[in-house]
Amino acid sequence: MHMKKFLALILAMILVLSLAACGGGGSGDTGGDTQQGGDTQQDENQEPSGGNDADDAQMSGALSADDIDDTMTSADGTYEIAFVTDVGQLKDKSFNQGTFDGVKLYAAANGLSYKYYQPANATEATDDDRYDAMKAAVDSGAAVVVCAGFMQEGALTRAAAEFPDTKFIFIDGYPLADADGNNLTNVAPIAFKEEQCGYFAGYAVVREGFTKLGFSGGGGGTNDACCRYGYGYVQGANAAAAELGVDVSINYSWQYGAGFSASPELQTMANGWYQSGTEIIFACGGAMFQSIAAAASANDAYVVGVDVDQSSESDAVVTSAMKGLADAVQWAVTKVYDGSWDEIGGVPTSLGAAEDSVGLPTDTWSLENYSISEYEELLASVKSGAFTVDNDFTKLETTDWSNVTLNVI
Repeated sequence: MHMKKFLALILAMILVLSLAACGGGGSGDTGGDTQQGGDTQQDENQEPSGGNDADDAQMSGALSADDIDDTMTSADGTYEIAFVTDVGQLKDKSFNQGTFDGVKLYAAANGLSYKYYQPANATEATDDDRYDAMKAAVDSGAAVVVCAGFMQEGALTRAAAEFPDTKFIFIDGYPLADADGNNLTNVAPIAFKEEQCGYFAGYAVVREGFTKLGFSGGGGGTNDACCRYGYGYVQGANAAAAELGVDVSINYSWQYGAGFSASPELQTMANGWYQSGTEIIFACGGAMFQSIAAAASANDAYVVGVDVDQSSESDAVVTSAMKGLADAVQWAVTKVYDGSWDEIGGVPTSLGAAEDSVGLPTDTWSLENYSISEYEELLASVKSGAFTVDNDFTKLETTDWSNVTLNVI
């Protein structure tokens, strides 16, 4: 079954139509706006440009993010909801895209204008570049700015202190304080329990029969979200291997992932792993997926996707460790407008199985030996709290894994 909508009952009372779950897709467009913005404008109360398709989808009750244009125009040049991208492409079919999907879905459902901003200098963007993008959003009339990724911390701290009347949603974030140590209550930090869906993925692929695994993570080992994904993946693999009485090996690396981008070097590394016997790699880092999936396809091997359901991007995808980016964004933006911002402003929020915010896409996975009913039983135990997945990823290399040989590269 698809991952349930996060707090669907609340959204149903707020939104004027049912909203689609987070997901990939799109044209592969890298996006065009920098911190200076672009030339796309439209009145906030008008429908998005290209609205015929969106209108048709709304009439049928089947609106998805792919039905909504990435860019729109407003008659007065202001934009109500802004999105500032993380490093990498807007349409990365992963973290950026899943987050922007939530912006588009909320805006389209409520007749609001929206715009994305990509900081200058791409993967070499500085805090000044990110701040400039946030300032451009505020200057263009944004009531709320959604910022993706932990790298936004420095720029977001500056922008939130400078623009206290603007609400900022910090995806994969944590509470921020100004220079005087005061909590920035106009920043809502939204994080996820990635260790849970990482566990589900690692457990599933070992139960499927894979014993030679890989993990290639983004952020160079400094991104807590990716660290939680990887630690959960190893825990799940070890648990399944222990149940089956088999030994599992895992190549585990942060190389070539600092910028979360596809690269020849990353593809070469993945290709070498596959040629040396690795059967499946967890591609944990946005557009890094492209390099790893290419290597998998060349070697008749397999991939685990991340953040969103990446099954449509490659036949090599067995399953994906998903978190509800689009749903979480819609839920948080709703609180800007319904008077409940104080519930999340300056308050750490961490979403997991209990909130229907992490899981595996059972409708599209290609697992044959691990059943949906078995997965749902595991999911229910985590959701209820009967079973807890450890999130202290600092213990990864100090843990004495009973059935996993961990090769950290």
